[in-house]
Amino acid sequence: MLLMKKFLLLLAATSLSWSSFADEGMWLLPYLQKMNIKNMKERGCKLSAEEIYSVNNSSLKDAVVIFGGGCTGEIVSPEGLLFTNHHCGYGSIQQLSSVEHDYLKYGFWAMSQAEELPAPGLEVRFIRQIADVTAEIMGNVPSIASQEEYDRITRENIMALKKRLRAENPDMEVLVKSFFGGNQFFAFVMEVYKDIRLVGAPPSSIGKFGGDTDNWMWPRHTGDFSIFRVYAGADNRPAEYSPENRPYKAEKFLKISLDGVEENDFAMIMGFPGSTERYATSYEIDNLLKVENPQRIFIRGERQAILWEDMIASDAIRIQYASKYARSSNYWKNSIGMSRGIEKLDVKARKEAQEASFQAWAEKNTLPEEGYVDALEKIRSAVGEMSEVGATRQYVAEAFLAAVELLNPVRSFLNTAKMSVDEKIEDPAESKAILTEWYKDYSPATDRKVAKRMLTIARENMKELPSFYTEVVDKEFGGDINAYVDYLYDHSLFVSEEKVMALLDDYAPEKIAADPAVVLAQSVMKQYRQLSSALKEPQKRYGEGHRKYIAGLMLQNPKKAWASDANFTIRLTYGRVLPYSPADGIEYNYYTTLKGVMEKEDPANPQEFFVPEKLKELYAAKDFGRYANAKGELPTCFLADCDITGGNSGSPVLNDRGALIGLAFDGNWEAMSGDIAFEPELQRTIAVDIRYVLFVVDKFAGAGWLLDELQFE
Repeated sequence: MLLMKKFLLLLAATSLSWSSFADEGMWLLPYLQKMNIKNMKERGCKLSAEEIYSVNNSSLKDAVVIFGGGCTGEIVSPEGLLFTNHHCGYGSIQQLSSVEHDYLKYGFWAMSQAEELPAPGLEVRFIRQIADVTAEIMGNVPSIASQEEYDRITRENIMALKKRLRAENPDMEVLVKSFFGGNQFFAFVMEVYKDIRLVGAPPSSIGKFGGDTDNWMWPRHTGDFSIFRVYAGADNRPAEYSPENRPYKAEKFLKISLDGVEENDFAMIMGFPGSTERYATSYEIDNLLKVENPQRIFIRGERQAILWEDMIASDAIRIQYASKYARSSNYWKNSIGMSRGIEKLDVKARKEAQEASFQAWAEKNTLPEEGYVDALEKIRSAVGEMSEVGATRQYVAEAFLAAVELLNPVRSFLNTAKMSVDEKIEDPAESKAILTEWYKDYSPATDRKVAKRMLTIARENMKELPSFYTEVVDKEFGGDINAYVDYLYDHSLFVSEEKVMALLDDYAPEKIAADPAVVLAQSVMKQYRQLSSALKEPQKRYGEGHRKYIAGLMLQNPKKAWASDANFTIRLTYGRVLPYSPADGIEYNYYTTLKGVMEKEDPANPQEFFVPEKLKELYAAKDFGRYANAKGELPTCFLADCDITGGNSGSPVLNDRGALIGLAFDGNWEAMSGDIAFEPELQRTIAVDIRYVLFVVDKFAGAGWLLDELQFE
């Protein structure tokens, strides 16, 4: 237990060290006073740590929320008004759209609270409590515990802690997350609001201006924002949707600054970064470059080409698949940029140098039974063993489970249609509601095309195929994939919403047992489960090696300020408003203006670079109002060297006084390796300037009534 106590003390001591030149870091709020505030003030921050995060009082933290399942939002008025990115609200905007009410194409603006549209299924989470619970979770874990023993003890401790916290916080959601590879733990108590309504969204020609071409790129001119409102019951607590609900009364909300930004200004971002792998070794990087990213890029690229062709040809399909396409293409392009950045910046060699230094330290300073000497070897062997199995599982996940949509209602039906002794579905009304919503955005014709391509590339590239290939495709269709897929979509009842609803009304197991889509789903899921099972043992070995490697790095370098990988928990990052130079002879400015929107207009590519006529008129008249900068320009976006990743989308970018100056929405192409290795000279956050947001709301949309409830500093 001695080494464990030493490590827990190190976690606290680490909070006292800081390099004044390092911009890397997604910092935990409870440690701001010990770890960050001194440096933040040296850089120009005028707030105290208590004003940013307070255990007992209202602070900036209380205005920052989890928006939906993977984004950040911020409360900007006493009436629960919420800003986030357009691409974060995109799924809800799409869900509320139709050919008759195409909010994706034309935008939506409520002109009163009565016109705000309920967004089904959308939730907003407020963080009410944060606690370091490392001692409770790991205090009784022996320092020489095997991974199996570590997993068992920490799992039991987490379950006990959650039970206690739920009892102390009724009607709250409790989350316990591990940090530093399982060397530290925090508990989060969250209040979940479920009545969220769409207030305003610009047309995609503003909110997605630049499309895939500009995604991850600078210079950027995208008005990536949308506006929602949180509603509550009469007691201001969460409540299911009801016309009787009222806007959430926010104790803390962000004020707005129209002062704009200048080069070298202090900037900070609070939000929920999703996932980084800064402690990944050269072995994981090898697998990423040779297997994971190439497969993802290829599979998604093939599917997206089919979706895009159908979306361009039909407004109905464009609306159905807009959100699905955007989700897929974002990570697809991210993978392309990440591989490029890792190779160009020679990240693997830097990792190898770190590993060599660690190994020399471990062999000289630690005992074998402590687990540091063989930590890297455990990672190396586990990654090697997982690579081939993982490659096959990735194909099953990407080319079948994620790409062939017909499998979704089948899997949902099989998972949720629990049978009682009298073989009747429990709560068929709930199942119907879920399926009705799903079929609204489903095109069997498009999915048929995708299935033909996915089943073909899977056969061409997978080393081990699901059993349906030999048992059905080869045996019954002579290996003709196209003929098999046509039969599948012509005969499966799951292609038809009407037939599925009829099945729910009069269910019998034999009605679906021989359905070709059920046979396909069962074959695919059987292989996926087998592959997942085969990964369990090497995953344990990897987990132990990874945990010991990170702990050892911190023991090897006790004076370094270590930041935990992102895991979709609330963090703070800070830096400066800065330009950058991506290559010799190229210098990028730190902001863009509406002029660039006009210059990028491309009639040959209206899906990505269309400029609404109203925006052209406002630009021609230079009718920018109070949103112009000192030069008379209308700023659109700006850069800061803050450390963010996916999940930070929609995060507030704040000035030295904590006022809102922009919304983070992207990173830059040249530093796409940043999830693996931070690049201080190149890494930039791209944010939409709050002045452009308010200009669009006020001048373009004529929804100035919303500005009346904002407070300006």
